[in-house]
Amino acid sequence: MNFEGTEEVAEQKVRVAFLQVGESRIELLEPTSPDSPVAKFLEKNGEGIHHVAYEVEDLEAALADLQAKDVRLIDQTPRKGAHGASIAFVHPKASGGVLTELCQSNEH
Repeated sequence: MNFEGTEEVAEQKVRVAFLQVGESRIELLEPTSPDSPVAKFLEKNGEGIHHVAYEVEDLEAALADLQAKDVRLIDQTPRKGAHGASIAFVHPKASGGVLTELCQSNEH
């Protein structure tokens, strides 16, 4: 496991620490404001896994496909995430109670 640094994502009101494990990445989130979604999650649920993320090639196409299948989404359109990636969240009620993030790297 290699520590790759930290980044503040002001739009999401979090500081993220990145750990690389093989081809996977673990991101540790710290709220930077009491009104951030992560702070609210921690207050309600305590420490633990906040969400699972999956990288997709075309985020807009993935969202359109999910919308066509009437999958409940938190984000109808992509927003900015860490490392300049585009991200969108699937509602936990649509994914077995697990908050799911779809992300598209903008490094291509």
